[in-house]
Amino acid sequence: MQGKTETARAPLGAQVVNFITKWGTVLTIVLLFVFFSIASPSFLTASNMITILRSISIVTVIAVGVTISLTVDGFDLSVGTVATLADALVISMFVWYGWPTLPAVLVALLGSLVVAALNATLIVKVRIPDLLVTLATMFIFEGVALTYTGGGSISQGMPRLDGTPTFGTIPAGFRLIGQAPWIIIIMLVVVALVHVFLNYTKHGRYLYVVGGNREAARLSGIPVNRYRTLAYVLSSLLAALGGIMLAARLGSAQINAGAGYLMPSVAAAFIGFSVAGQGRPNAIGTFLGAVLVGVLENGLVMLSVPYYSMNIVKGTVLALALAMTYFRKK
Repeated sequence: MQGKTETARAPLGAQVVNFITKWGTVLTIVLLFVFFSIASPSFLTASNMITILRSISIVTVIAVGVTISLTVDGFDLSVGTVATLADALVISMFVWYGWPTLPAVLVALLGSLVVAALNATLIVKVRIPDLLVTLATMFIFEGVALTYTGGGSISQGMPRLDGTPTFGTIPAGFRLIGQAPWIIIIMLVVVALVHVFLNYTKHGRYLYVVGGNREAARLSGIPVNRYRTLAYVLSSLLAALGGIMLAARLGSAQINAGAGYLMPSVAAAFIGFSVAGQGRPNAIGTFLGAVLVGVLENGLVMLSVPYYSMNIVKGTVLALALAMTYFRKK
């Protein structure tokens, strides 16, 4: 009789734990909304909701790139540097050379492919662990971006490195990319496209298979190295898109502008693991992870929490997300 009672209780406890690990992120977002709405009457307003969505747009796009690298059991640490490089390239094409929008954007995207090619070669061919490779390329291309810009910022009207005056302007149409609603629309489109690609296409499912068991994927006839390379190419392209959105938002290229997006992007991608019980990297979960980080930052700013204390909160959120992810895997 006692054994039957314990057996009956066990599934209930497991269900509660399962529910929390599946929907903990969504519940946390709801609780944060309730808390900040009570603490600050101006939090739950339409303009502030747009502000939150706009603030997480670049983070989300970069984080979705990190998510794709995670699908093949990899990890791309160079995304922040790629965003910085894309920011510098696209602005310099406008200001230094007077190029129109499309060619300037293509140059920035091509720059990201160089990073992706180096990452993929060192990881797939030389077989260096991905974390070490992307850490190295993060420093290499950070130096490349600094050397290219002469260690300074680039903005409209500033002379070139040799003192030559510049007359190029940043097109008004390009600036729209960094403003609401376009920056929010781009984010939502990226999330939707990557969600469909990963879940409803053969290539997306192959990425998960490669990440789940590389040897089994190889024995099944899946070209493992090709799909690992694809993951790093897509990761770099989305990081470059984030850098282009950043350039449009700032209207200039700043030193290490993309570096600050690495940590929140990684946090969003790992938080997304556990959303809806996926237990694997996914675009919708990453978006909700970015929303969680964005709501936290926005609410804390409204409560006048010092900016230098923000990293404590973000680091704590990342630690909790990792705990939930690995607890569920266990």
